[in-house]
Amino acid sequence: MPINRNDAIGRRCLPVVFLLILIPLLSACTNVSAGGARSLPISPADHTPIRVVAAENFWGSIAEAIGGRLVVVFSIIANPTIDPHSYEPTANDAKRFAGADLALINGLGYDPWAEDLLAADNVPVVVNVGEALHLTTGANPHRWYNPGDVAIIADDLVTKLSALDPKGHATFVANEQQFLVHALSVYNTLRTKIRAQFAGVHVGASESIFSMLAPSLGLDLVTPPTFLRAISEGGEVSATDLATIDHQITTRSIWVYVYNSQNNTPEITNQLALCAKEHIPVVAISETLDITNHSYATWQTDQLGRLYQALLQAKSQR
Repeated sequence: MPINRNDAIGRRCLPVVFLLILIPLLSACTNVSAGGARSLPISPADHTPIRVVAAENFWGSIAEAIGGRLVVVFSIIANPTIDPHSYEPTANDAKRFAGADLALINGLGYDPWAEDLLAADNVPVVVNVGEALHLTTGANPHRWYNPGDVAIIADDLVTKLSALDPKGHATFVANEQQFLVHALSVYNTLRTKIRAQFAGVHVGASESIFSMLAPSLGLDLVTPPTFLRAISEGGEVSATDLATIDHQITTRSIWVYVYNSQNNTPEITNQLALCAKEHIPVVAISETLDITNHSYATWQTDQLGRLYQALLQAKSQR
C-alpha cells in the first residue's frame, strides 16, 4: 500500500515498511553458492518471456519443461491427427516463426516445411534436433523416442535459452533436473524394470518410431528394418518382409506388437488382426504428443506403462 508522506500515521509506519522491504533483500543476498556467486531469485516481472515456437508439440513440451515460467511456447503441430511429414504450413505459421526468439524443429527430413520457413525468417536462435545430434538426413528422425537423445536436446535447450536470458541460467538448469530426474522418474523406473525382466525378448513393431526406444529397454526388435522404414516413409513394402512378419506372428516368436496409432496402413491392419487371432498383445503408441496427456513426461510414461503390462501379459501366456 503506498505511503502518504503528508499523513502523520504514514510517517510513523515508514521505518516498519523499510524493514519489511530490507529483510527479503538481505535474505536473498545470503543465498550464496559454495563458489561465492550470488543466486538471486528471478521475478517474472523482471523478465520478458522468451518466445519459443516448436514445429511439433513433443519438442514444445520439453522446451516448456526446461524454460518454465521464463518462456512462452507455441507448438504448430499439436493435433495427433496431423501428419508432420506432409503438413502444409499457413501464413500464420510463418508469422509465428518470424516473431520467435527461439525456433525448435526436428530436422532430418521430418519437418521440411519448418526448415523452409526458417530459411525465409531471421530467427535469433534455432535448435535443429538433427543438427544438435550431429545426424544427417537419412537417419531415423524419431529422436524424441530415444531417451539419450532427449537428454542431449534438454542440455542444448539450457544452453540456447541461457544465451537469450543469462539471468535465467540457474532456473533453466534446475528445470532440466526436475524434468529428467523427477518428471521422468516413473518412466525411468519402468525402463529399468523392462530391461531387468524382459532383456532379449523378441518384439514386433509397425514402423521405425519404436526402433528408437527398443534398445534402451533391452528388447530385441525383430521386424525387418526395411519394413519399418517403408511404413514410416510411406514407401512400398516387400512381399518378403510381409511373409517374415506373418511368420513371426503365427509362430508366436514375438511377445508383443507395438504399432503407431497415427499410421494404420492396410498391412498394419492385417498384422493387428493376425496378432488378435494368435493372442499376441498389441500396444498402441502415438507419433505426436497425445492431447489427453499434459506433457511429454506423462505421455511417454503412460505408453511405457502399457507396454510393460503387455509384456507381463505375454509372459503369463507362455
